[in-house]
Amino acid sequence: MSVATLKAVLLWSFAINYGVLLFWFVLIATAHDPLYRICARWFRISVQTFDAVNYGGISAYKICILFFTLVPWVALNLAT
Repeated sequence: MSVATLKAVLLWSFAINYGVLLFWFVLIATAHDPLYRICARWFRISVQTFDAVNYGGISAYKICILFFTLVPWVALNLAT
C-alpha cells in the first residue's frame, strides 16, 4: 500500500468514525428518555449510570478516533 493510499484511508476512517461519534452524541442528546427506557427494559440501570456509560463511551471512542486515525494521518503528512 502506498503512502498516499494510507493517508486517504486514514482520513476517510477519521471522517466516518467522527460521523458515528456525532450521531451517537445527537442520539443521546435528543432521544435520551426513549433510549433509557429501552435499556432499562434489558438491564437494571439508573439514569445516572446510563448517562455515565454513554458519556464515558463517547469520550473513549473519541480518544480512540484521535489516536488511531488522526495522529497517524498527521504523522504521515509531516513525514512526507
